[in-house]
Amino acid sequence: MSTTTLTDPAPTTVPAESGAVLQPLWVRVMHWINAAAMLAMILSGWQIYNAAPLFDFQFSRALTLGGWLGGGLLWHFAAMWVLVINGLLYVILGFATGQFRHKLWPITMSGVASDLAQAIRLRLSHDDLSRYNAVQKVLYVGVLLVGLVSVASGLAIWKPVQFHSLTALLGGYDTARYVHFFAMSAIVGFSAIHIVLAALVPKALRAMIIGR
Repeated sequence: MSTTTLTDPAPTTVPAESGAVLQPLWVRVMHWINAAAMLAMILSGWQIYNAAPLFDFQFSRALTLGGWLGGGLLWHFAAMWVLVINGLLYVILGFATGQFRHKLWPITMSGVASDLAQAIRLRLSHDDLSRYNAVQKVLYVGVLLVGLVSVASGLAIWKPVQFHSLTALLGGYDTARYVHFFAMSAIVGFSAIHIVLAALVPKALRAMIIGR
């Protein structure tokens, strides 16, 4: 997945070689499968949430998937298998091909602080789409970790007896629901930022569609 921030009028990075493949085919295919599955999981998850709200609000029916609790559960479980299988293959290929090492490493506190300061001032240059800045690295690693928490808490809610040790580790069934909700919220927040930034720099979206 590749997003970027607003570019500095005076680029300080070296642009990627013209015509070079910025996003391999397997990354693009899995990215869009993940996006579709994640959208289905979020909307169906909101339908499930509405059946037993944790807080004093409900999601609009226009933003839910499934129509009722049973329908929401069917969509949620179907999308879950797609997301878990595709996500697992993505992680395996990410390590096996060196994609993660190239894109997400190294991460340094000084680099994050410097790039975050530049981003706040809208001066963070990312003319070279083949590389992520430190802020992007932290966000992508963070969303991968949050994804693991979401899966773990989801399993604890789905099968609290079979996964009783996991459920207990998360503080019990009720606490696992809160963990799952906040993990979902973090993913939604990341996705919103991801979409906005990709829209601000169309060439990043183009790279995720055609690779260049």
